[in-house]
Amino acid sequence: MSKLNLATEVTDSTEKGKTINELTEIVIGCAIEVHRALGPGLLESAYEICLCRELTLHGIAFERQVAIPVEYKGVKLDCGYRADLIVGGKILVEIKAVDQLAPIQEAQLLSYLKLSVLKVGLLINFNERMLMHGVRRKVLGPPEEVSL
Repeated sequence: MSKLNLATEVTDSTEKGKTINELTEIVIGCAIEVHRALGPGLLESAYEICLCRELTLHGIAFERQVAIPVEYKGVKLDCGYRADLIVGGKILVEIKAVDQLAPIQEAQLLSYLKLSVLKVGLLINFNERMLMHGVRRKVLGPPEEVSL
């Protein structure tokens, strides 16, 4: 039996040509499917791997645990920051399993967006009775600069 490696799964993707809004809808839909199957109460890592599996089933390319270096005065520093997922090369996804999303977690998402070249991020808290209460979408910069 072969093991499925979802560390950096890049598939023959169907997201080419999709807008950021369409990809965002697919990611949220996949997260809802995972939440329906598992419910709240598990570790972030379990939700992450299951969301990766769901994205794979939908033919959506992603990278998992992507290093986000900090650049300071012309020097790139590896400070250990990692994006949980980057979907379709367009959307940064941070996964949480906490009682309630805190402003610091939204700030973390915005900081990761600033440090990367990405403009759109999703913060998904799987520890909610209804997942939609735990989804935050953030856009960095004026909307006219982001091709939605």
